[in-house]
Amino acid sequence: MQLLPDRPRVAGSALTTRHFLLLYAAMLVAAAGNTALQSVMPAIGREIGIADFWVTVSYTWSAVLWVLLAPYWARASDTHGRKALTLVGVGGFIISMTLCGLALLAGLKGVLAGALTFGTFAICRAIYGSLGSATPSATQAYLASRTRRTARVEALSALSSSFSLGTIVGPALAPLFVLPLVGLAGPLFVFAAIAIVVFAAIVVGLPDDTKPRHGRRSGHGAAMSYPSLASPPTGASVIAATRPKGKPLKWSDSRIRNWILAGVIAGHAQAATLGCIGFFVIDRLHLAPHGSEEEISIVMMAGAGATLAAQWGLIPRLRLRPRALILWGATIAACGLIITMLANDLYGIVLGFGLTSLGFGFTRPGFTGGASLAVPLAEQGGVAGVITAANGVAYILAPGIGMLLYAADPHWPFIAGAALLLGLLLWGRGRLATPA
Repeated sequence: MQLLPDRPRVAGSALTTRHFLLLYAAMLVAAAGNTALQSVMPAIGREIGIADFWVTVSYTWSAVLWVLLAPYWARASDTHGRKALTLVGVGGFIISMTLCGLALLAGLKGVLAGALTFGTFAICRAIYGSLGSATPSATQAYLASRTRRTARVEALSALSSSFSLGTIVGPALAPLFVLPLVGLAGPLFVFAAIAIVVFAAIVVGLPDDTKPRHGRRSGHGAAMSYPSLASPPTGASVIAATRPKGKPLKWSDSRIRNWILAGVIAGHAQAATLGCIGFFVIDRLHLAPHGSEEEISIVMMAGAGATLAAQWGLIPRLRLRPRALILWGATIAACGLIITMLANDLYGIVLGFGLTSLGFGFTRPGFTGGASLAVPLAEQGGVAGVITAANGVAYILAPGIGMLLYAADPHWPFIAGAALLLGLLLWGRGRLATPA
């Protein structure tokens, strides 16, 4: 019996199930590996003895490179081929995770001092920021080029679900991969090994796309926001791949300015609190660094699950308009942050963080949909670029700011996040108009 039948994955697509799963695996392994890394990093930082702020900031340069280079890789896929660029992204993930694992292992074993460990980690992590962003753009473009326009949204949405699934799979598996010889660095090596298998499968099983199909090459990927927990694809990738490309829009464009500002505000509130949630779990539950990864993973999975519940279950059923999504999302997320801050046990933190993530699961599609609906069809490619930049910007400075607030008082990041969201609620009531 053929396990992966050679037939179209969705109606209107020339892509077979086997080929679709290869693209899906390329996205999934990176999403799962990154969230697994996030679930063990607080414990690693505490074990090595580096300040919490520097643990969080070690991601910053990688985030900057992701935002800057993702559009370049999206354009390069048209010239060098989508399969080749997919392999560049997966290869970057393998190299980065392996080198980051070695750096952290050296720190855990006392071979490197704490500052040198995380300096080396930041450099190695930048490899993923530089190369890893090639994968989402290339895989989406590969799928789009083999799918009719009428079926493209369905196909690309199915591919994008790989990231959402990875945000649950990564934290779930991370505690299982804390192995005897490599300890807390184990998840990095295991996911690098899994990615090697995916890389080889793509080399062997995914058809080369450097030759035009039917005399043409089509399909464009969009840069995605920097991948982080509870930050699934925003719809910008789907919009850019299914709509004609227009001229670049400015953030100050009056039609989208308020929607983008709402997204930036909510994004900073989310990124600031995400950066300190692992440390908060350790401190509030009085956990030893080694062994805390299980509780952190539970909290992270609760957040990812709540985000999926919002975007896959509640939003399609409630049929809320973009303005309502932002206002309700800001309210729910603010309440969740306060509950998280006041929680004294794992149950309370899971409940609060889950509610927070549910709210952010509303705000992100809200501002994305509002900005998209505010401009005509020909400008969808342009608005997709602005949306992508708005999502990525939040992960450059906000995590570090959140950790500075956390160092002053563990309550402050949650208070500041809730204040931002309540400010967004009050401001948005009068400034966000429901698109026609």
